[in-house]
Amino acid sequence: MDIAVAGAGYVGLVTAACLAEKGHRVACVDVDIEKVMLLQRGMSPIYEPGLEELVRKNRERLRFTTDYAAAYRRADVIIIAVGTPEERDGSVNLRYVWEAAKQIARTVEKDCVVAVKSTVPVGTGDELARWIAEYRKHPVHIEVVANPEFLSQGTAVNDTLYASRIVLGVESPHAEKVMREVYDPFALPYVVTDRKSAEMIKYASNVFLALKISYINDIANLCEIVDADIEAVAEGMGMDPRIGPRFLRAGIGYGGSCFPKDTKALCHLASRCGYELKTVRAAIDVNEKQKLKLIEKARTYIGDFHGREAAVLGLTFKPGTDDIREAPALANIAVLLEEGANVKVWDPVGMDNVKRIFAENLTYCATIEEAIANADLCFIFTEWPEIRQFDLCQYAALMKTPLVFDGRNCYDLESARKAGILYESIGRKQVGAAESAVLVETDER
Repeated sequence: MDIAVAGAGYVGLVTAACLAEKGHRVACVDVDIEKVMLLQRGMSPIYEPGLEELVRKNRERLRFTTDYAAAYRRADVIIIAVGTPEERDGSVNLRYVWEAAKQIARTVEKDCVVAVKSTVPVGTGDELARWIAEYRKHPVHIEVVANPEFLSQGTAVNDTLYASRIVLGVESPHAEKVMREVYDPFALPYVVTDRKSAEMIKYASNVFLALKISYINDIANLCEIVDADIEAVAEGMGMDPRIGPRFLRAGIGYGGSCFPKDTKALCHLASRCGYELKTVRAAIDVNEKQKLKLIEKARTYIGDFHGREAAVLGLTFKPGTDDIREAPALANIAVLLEEGANVKVWDPVGMDNVKRIFAENLTYCATIEEAIANADLCFIFTEWPEIRQFDLCQYAALMKTPLVFDGRNCYDLESARKAGILYESIGRKQVGAAESAVLVETDER
């Protein structure tokens, strides 16, 4: 099939590459000329394992362009995969979706299906269908389908090629038939429903995972008070098939481009309907407080941060991506800088993006060793393999005072004890707490 994809971001680019991998002819459209030129050279503008290789492998079937008219004019299917940024009140800004719809209405010259893969409020597909039908330039039949994605950054290629399901929100047998032609080469199970239900499936799925994360973090905080171990608790919970083990890792909260935005968007939608999603609101509140959990822990040992040397390991919201949107590290770095700390940071792929925010206010380090050298305290915000595999004895050897605050529970408690460091994590016992007063007192002298 001839398929056009509007948007070369995470969703659009991965979708385009995977569709080409399955034999479709794909034109991926983006307004960013530099991004398109980069992709035309076979280089990915985003860090996503396996994506650049897939782009290069499928060059014969995959092209990149800024010419939307040429891409949309004779396409069998047009996939809208543009960004839907968050407004201040939590609502969704649909300006890019509507711009894509206008371009489609102006240029399409044959019957086609428009599949909305962008995350949009429930009912958006119905509005788009009415608008495109009214304003199309040529007398063609255009059907709108809701086709949400469920990829996860860091594993996006695999999540697309081997997805758990394909969700199609259709309003006619013809639209379903066309979309099955798109996805049948993937040999995946389908959920076929109406447009509004498909749009709700996306929000309900993402928000449920956010709820699960906030719940386990809330339980972790209680574990610290009652002297229980959150990892044992999570293991016992996860063995129950009704619960499952995924998204039960305690930490400093979720970030990224989806969960923070989608939880607030669903709350906003419910509020407009006169309904309050109390569970979702609670998850949002828990997550916001959890982001600064390590700062609170550090204050009990270090007092204020003025003049302190602070190391920050891990800047992205999760490993396997260079995305720093809503990353907990950013909020913590802002606090440290505001209170006068000297901050050194390390991340394998995210530092260039962080430079755009903090510029030269931070010291950017090439290695973990460089970041922690002579540091008064160290914060871990992303569980990169390089951090998980790091020799804990190096903290004691290189830091001025080996105070390590781990927001992702990267290390075994016994290993931290043997390494001779003060180690605070989430929902687990303190290690080296008895010696902490001596460490700090020695430092202050």
